Amino acid sequence: MRKHVIPAVCLLFLFAGVKLQAQAPSDPQIAQIVQTANQIDIDQAKLALKKSSNSQVKDFANQMVSDHQALMKSVADLAKKLNVTPQESDTSKQLKQQAEDEAKKLRALKGADFDREYAAHEVAFHQAVIDAASKVLIPNAKNPELKSALEGAAPLLQGHKEHAQHLQESMQGGK
Repeated sequence: MRKHVIPAVCLLFLFAGVKLQAQAPSDPQIAQIVQTANQIDIDQAKLALKKSSNSQVKDFANQMVSDHQALMKSVADLAKKLNVTPQESDTSKQLKQQAEDEAKKLRALKGADFDREYAAHEVAFHQAVIDAASKVLIPNAKNPELKSALEGAAPLLQGHKEHAQHLQESMQGGK
């Protein structure tokens, strides 16, 4: 289960405008970033389940809810085991604000426009998470178990990104 910690962390950094804090994040901040990222993807997927009538989008959104709920539990379990209390940071706060901005944008769209934007967002979000995990979170994680969990989540994140890319490609003809 620990391998799922990194996807949550990565998801938080997928939002393009997030500026990483000047100081390297601490393990408690990394844990909060991971939790925030997972919750963001869960919330956006639930929005897609409500708004989309596209079966491919719904299947993808259901997978995001399922996978990221499992990741949330994994993060919470690991934090408890390590006696780490997740801590807010400027990065986690920025992620929450940017997620709300994206949610407003998505709520204003309908039909194929919504589906295309959701898929495009998921591609970008997962790439940002992958980049953040490899360049910021993993190098700064002090606890070996946290670092290992982040490293182990990379294949899941890559799989989510590739699934989102296939979804995006399947909808390009419907513009």
